[in-house]
Amino acid sequence: MMGGFAQIKMKRVKLYFTRALHRMQKGPGYTYKELLVWFCNNTNTHGPKRIVSEGPKKRVMWFILTLVFVSLVLWQWGLVIQTYLSYGVSVSLSIGFNTMVFPAVTFCNSNPFKYSRVKPYLQDLDELVDTALDRIQFLSQRDVTVPTPRNISENGTLDPSLWNHMPLVVIDENDPDNPLVYNIFDDNTDYSQVDASKGNETFYAERYKVAIQLCTNNRTQCEYRNFTSGIQAIREWYLLQFSSIFSKIDINEKIEMGYKAEDMILTCMFGGDACSYRNFTRIYDQDYGNCYIFNWGQEGQELMVSANPGAEFGLKVVLDIDQEEYIPFLQSTAAARLILHQQRSFPFLKDLGIYAMPGTETSIGVLVDQTEHLEAPYSSCTLNGSDIPVANLYEKYNSSYSIQSCLRSCFQEGMVKMCNCAHYLYPLPDDARYCNNKDNPDWVSCYYQMKDSVTERERCIDLCQQPCNDSNYKMTISMADWPSAAAEDWIFHVLSYEKDGSHQITVNRNGIIRLNIYFQEFNYRSVSESATTNVVWLLSNLGGQFGFWMGGSVLCIIEFGEIIIDCCWITLLKLHAWNKSRKEKKRRPEYSDPPPTVSELVEAYANPGFQHEDVVPMPIPGTPPPKYDSLRVQHIDDTIEAISSDEE
Repeated sequence: MMGGFAQIKMKRVKLYFTRALHRMQKGPGYTYKELLVWFCNNTNTHGPKRIVSEGPKKRVMWFILTLVFVSLVLWQWGLVIQTYLSYGVSVSLSIGFNTMVFPAVTFCNSNPFKYSRVKPYLQDLDELVDTALDRIQFLSQRDVTVPTPRNISENGTLDPSLWNHMPLVVIDENDPDNPLVYNIFDDNTDYSQVDASKGNETFYAERYKVAIQLCTNNRTQCEYRNFTSGIQAIREWYLLQFSSIFSKIDINEKIEMGYKAEDMILTCMFGGDACSYRNFTRIYDQDYGNCYIFNWGQEGQELMVSANPGAEFGLKVVLDIDQEEYIPFLQSTAAARLILHQQRSFPFLKDLGIYAMPGTETSIGVLVDQTEHLEAPYSSCTLNGSDIPVANLYEKYNSSYSIQSCLRSCFQEGMVKMCNCAHYLYPLPDDARYCNNKDNPDWVSCYYQMKDSVTERERCIDLCQQPCNDSNYKMTISMADWPSAAAEDWIFHVLSYEKDGSHQITVNRNGIIRLNIYFQEFNYRSVSESATTNVVWLLSNLGGQFGFWMGGSVLCIIEFGEIIIDCCWITLLKLHAWNKSRKEKKRRPEYSDPPPTVSELVEAYANPGFQHEDVVPMPIPGTPPPKYDSLRVQHIDDTIEAISSDEE
């Protein structure tokens, strides 16, 4: 019962769509030719009318012209759409004048820790470097009377793990085909046999190369990282050992070993008003230890606004870097490191900072450039880094996204995956630990592979994107000696008393730095991007090209869409008719022999010899009964088809 009802429903739906197809085809006709002729006669586009109304020769000419101009329109449309999809931008430069928020200023000492505080951790390492310097110096001497350097075994307190994992070596390339390798830390090396005065010797810098031996897989695979200078080799080796040692020390202990704000910041003044070290926020930097930020703009901190441009309305500070506390083999530069940056952004002093030299007054005039990039699809910039597939390790400092934070986080992420430990100079990811020689004996070799890998650098560059909005501070730097020879006596007395209450001079020219940071002017430059194309531009150019080549408009495009719809309806009608005829053919009985002719049928009826023996003779027909079609039950398909034909 349900199946029959569903069939009736489907028949009615089919009937409805069939009638709808017929109603839609009152104008164009029922064939493609009729439709094309109807379109050419009724369209508002120039050209097609002439194809059907002119003589044979002109028809060919207008047909060719129409094809050519249609091709030109399509070609121009392709160029316009390609230009639109390229999402080009135009850069505009505007100059404004306004009271501006003073930038965040970060100061650090280039020496991360006081040597008196960290000497117990570095005593063995420093003695080892002294021995290495003696042996390198011995190899460079031509005088055979120079005494042989002392052995490491003379000091039994040295930890062998300091040099076993990555010893310093000297490579003698006097014979390039058979170079000699001397382990600087090996007491079994007979330095008395080293002859630096024999003939055919090359220049010292070309003959001897100081290198770091890097071994992996239990020292079964070794390679050498060469340096052109012994200073570079020793400092690089010392920094690696330093990182291994301090990776095990707690962060709070390292903060205590660094420079305190009250010891480093002696005087402070902003906009003519006095300030102090309490106006600075401390952060810990892996490269420079304790750093102090002025006007960082963290929650609860009021932003400082410069009232006027000029040196009198900026920030003035006096710093003491205390060179006597410098670690001798770690930092060879005596200066303060500083950077100007946006509020709530992390200061990357090693990448973007500048040095301020002691014994000078450094004046820094600031100009502000604001950059605004359009978002996707016009550029690949990011608003806040949330769409970057790299975990920002600097979020724990409550800082905003920057390209440096992404690149460093990406490198540390790759370091943890490849080396199974994190590098000391970058923030520590969750569930990771810093590399050290004891737990990770192969970490240095792995670190250099990561550092030298072009593929790894390109991977991070592809993942990290620039922020959409950024402020750049252009600095004009000038320096002068400070204090002068005539004023240094009383200035040092006053600074010494203000620092530790001493009546004796405890500061000197080697550690004192004066900084003046100010806006040169309140004019700021804003560099912003705007889209060169939009939807209005696209429609205007598409319509202009169509109107120029074909004399058409939007209505002509609608007409063209109408003929496409009509073609689809005609196609559906033809498919429907073909399907209907196919079903009718299936209903007809199929015979293997050809149908009989009329004469054969008459003779078969009149001549009994053509009849089959088993066939019963038909009775002589009489008057046939009347045919009452209205009383006969007909099939539902025939009923619907009859109704359809009547309505048509």
